[in-house]
Amino acid sequence: MIAALLASTTLIIAAGDLACDRSKGGFDFEKWLGGCHEADTYALARAQPYRAFLALGDEQYQDGTLAQFDNSYDKLWGRLKAITHPSPGNHEYYTRGARGYFAYFGRSAGDPRAGYYSFDLGTWHLISLNGNCWAVGGCGSGSPQERWLAADLHVHRGAACTLAYWHQPRFSSGTHHSDKTYQALWSDLYAARADLVLNGHDHDYERFSPQTPAGAGDPVRGIREIVAGTGGRSHSVFYKTEPNSEVRDASTFGVLELALHANGYDWRFVPVAGGKFSDRGSALCHKHVVPGL
Repeated sequence: MIAALLASTTLIIAAGDLACDRSKGGFDFEKWLGGCHEADTYALARAQPYRAFLALGDEQYQDGTLAQFDNSYDKLWGRLKAITHPSPGNHEYYTRGARGYFAYFGRSAGDPRAGYYSFDLGTWHLISLNGNCWAVGGCGSGSPQERWLAADLHVHRGAACTLAYWHQPRFSSGTHHSDKTYQALWSDLYAARADLVLNGHDHDYERFSPQTPAGAGDPVRGIREIVAGTGGRSHSVFYKTEPNSEVRDASTFGVLELALHANGYDWRFVPVAGGKFSDRGSALCHKHVVPGL
């Protein structure tokens, strides 16, 4: 019984806002921001035989050039390249067309004209979206990405559990605040009874209780969002606390560990050595919740 349960569990990690710019010349952003910590977060990533790494955008600062990827990101996180499923951040598009990002990750990043794709892990369907809406024809209803997402969710409607991720969060109490730009994507995910959304962008950790695309609490069908922009670049600050925000921390770097089960998931924020903040919990996927319980 226990062996069967373990065999059906897929252990993955996720984090965004990762590698600092180690190129020479120009303003030293890293020194100004208090130094780089990607080595500390990478040490967590190599501590377990993870099945996948969901890179939640801004993988490489400052401009996401191929040279910057080769000189920084590749030195550490590049060792996980074979299991990495990336999503592009805004800093990747500081280089026109995010050319450095797509050149570095190749086919793993999807079609360079789109940057969104999906894949399966066990009973889970995972969707990597492109939150840089201006670069891909928008994110609103009827946009190419929204139509693709709706079609992808329909094709995979039989998946036991669904997880989507991209860089910029729909909901955030952090520096960049909540962003209605992604409401149509959330609406498609909500209609398909998706379970979990992961984001970065704000350099903090924040977990929301399940909610609707409009931000109303919904413990029955709502999507849980977790922001994990804690990969090592720097820390943000929190402003006005958004409704349904359950846990927040902007003082600890680390990675989000997810144990994906056949009918649910466990989450755990793993702090770097010396970090005092942690968070953990479990939930069933929507399609496995018994009505009335």
